[in-house]
Amino acid sequence: MTQPPHDEPTASSPEELREQVGQTREELGETVEALAAKTRVKARAQEKAAEVKSQAAAKAGELKEQAALKAGELKAKAADLAHQAQDQLPDPVKDKAAQTAGQARAKASQAGQLWEEKAPEPVREKTAQGAQLARENRKVLVAAVGVAVVVWLACRRRKG
Repeated sequence: MTQPPHDEPTASSPEELREQVGQTREELGETVEALAAKTRVKARAQEKAAEVKSQAAAKAGELKEQAALKAGELKAKAADLAHQAQDQLPDPVKDKAAQTAGQARAKASQAGQLWEEKAPEPVREKTAQGAQLARENRKVLVAAVGVAVVVWLACRRRKG
């Protein structure tokens, strides 16, 4: 065991020695109880943290599912509104839009070729990374565009 502190006298009789041992045991018991109480608090805190983490993960899953459902609804509504708007367009406007779209595609192709020839390599790499990111997140982009179309159509209807 440990040696008694130097400033305390050692026991002069077996009776004093028993008394010192009893006092030391009592102090040791109190110390062990205090340590056990601290351990229980830490364990409870860890259990509570794990419970809260689990609840947060479950709630995040629910919110993700709700967002996916809402995005699907918005996408369907945007598609419906786009079809309605397209159906209301006169044929000459549709023809002109198709012609303009074809011209725009041709010009975009020319611009892309010019870009490949003139743009610095680091800029082309960053652009390629952005394009890859857009391709990987196509659904999100389509949903965002759909929402933008719905908002645009709603604003036009209010003005007109």
